Amino acid sequence: MLSIARSNVVDLPTNLSLSYLWCGGFMISVFLVLQVISGVVLSLLYVADVGMSFGCVLGFVGEDLFIWFVRYLHVWGVTFIFVLFLVHMGRSFYYSSYSKLGVSNVGFILYILMMVEAFLGYILPWHQMSYWAATVLTSILQSIPVVGGSLYNFIVGGFGVTNVTLVRVFSAHVCLAFVIMGLSVAHLFYLHSSGSNNPLSVSGGYSDVVLFHSYFTVKDGLVLVCLLFLLGVLLLVSPDYVLGVESYIQADPMVTPVSIKPEWYFLAFYAMLRSVESKVGGLVLVLVFLFLMWLPTFNSSCAYSIGRQFIFWSSCSVFFLLSYLGACHPEFPFVVVSKTSSVLIILFLMSFKGLWLVPYSGGFPLRLMG
Repeated sequence: MLSIARSNVVDLPTNLSLSYLWCGGFMISVFLVLQVISGVVLSLLYVADVGMSFGCVLGFVGEDLFIWFVRYLHVWGVTFIFVLFLVHMGRSFYYSSYSKLGVSNVGFILYILMMVEAFLGYILPWHQMSYWAATVLTSILQSIPVVGGSLYNFIVGGFGVTNVTLVRVFSAHVCLAFVIMGLSVAHLFYLHSSGSNNPLSVSGGYSDVVLFHSYFTVKDGLVLVCLLFLLGVLLLVSPDYVLGVESYIQADPMVTPVSIKPEWYFLAFYAMLRSVESKVGGLVLVLVFLFLMWLPTFNSSCAYSIGRQFIFWSSCSVFFLLSYLGACHPEFPFVVVSKTSSVLIILFLMSFKGLWLVPYSGGFPLRLMG
C-alpha cells in the first residue's frame, strides 16, 4: 500500500508546466472526503420521515456547535464541489483534455452521478422547495415513452412524492456517495495511466518533469489552505447564504410556491427544460447538451486558435446566462431568451467538438503546434 501511494503521489513524474488550473482534481477529492465524513455524521442523526425530517434538520442548528458546523460544512461543501467541477471541466474543454478517453469518460460519469447525488441530498430536508423541486423534476420521468410510468413508480414508489420516496432517496443518497468515491479512484487510475495533459497540449510533454512531491504538493496545499480559509469565513459570516427562504418552511403538498427553482448548479439545465413546452422536448434538449459535452473528439487546444477561444468563452457566457434565466419566473421575455440560448449553446458545442480536429495516430491525437 505504501509503495502504491508513493508511486502515485510522492514519486509521480509530473510535467513542470502545469498551472494552478490543474489543482482542481485534488481540491475536488478533498471536498468529497469532507462531504462523506460530514454526511456520515449527519446520517446518524437524520430521520427519514415526512413528519419528522424537517424538524430534524432544523434541530441540527440548535443541537450544539459541532453539529451546527457539520451541517453547514455539508451545505457549503456542495457549492464548493460544483464550483471546482465547473473550473475543472472548463480547463478540460479549453485544453482538449477530454481527448484522453478513459479519464474523460469516468470524469463525465462522476459529474452526472454528482448531480444525482446533490439532487437526492436536496430532497432530504423536506422543505417547501425541496418537495416541489422533487415533484416537478420526477414528473418529467412520466413523459418518457413506454417506460416512463414504470420508471416513475420505481423511483418515487407510488403516485406521488411521499414518505416512501423520502426513505428511498435517503438510502440512495448514502450509497451513491461511496460509489462516487470509488469512481474517483478509478478516475485517478486512468489519469496516472495515460498521463496528464499540459498547457501546451504537447503529447510528449513529459520531457521537463519533476516529482509530484514537493513541487506540486506545496502548490496544491496552498490552494487547499486558501479554499478552506474561504470556507471558514463563509461558514462564520453567512452560513445561510446558499439556503433560500423556503428552506425554513416545511413541505406542504397543498401550497405551491410562486416560483419553483432548484439549486444554482441545476439552473442552466432547468432553464433548458422550461424553454420547451413539451416535457419530452425539454428532456431531449438536455440530453443532447450532455451528449455533446461527453462526445469524444480529438481537437487542437484553444491555446492555438483564437476562433476556438471565441466559441469556448461564448459557450461559457451562454451557460451562465441560462443559469440566470433558470432562476427567473417562466414568463416573457425570459422563456424566449432561454429558447434562443439553449439553441445557441447546442450550436456552439457542435462547432467546438466538430471543428479544429487533429489526426489520430497510435492511440493519441497528434498535437498540432502550428
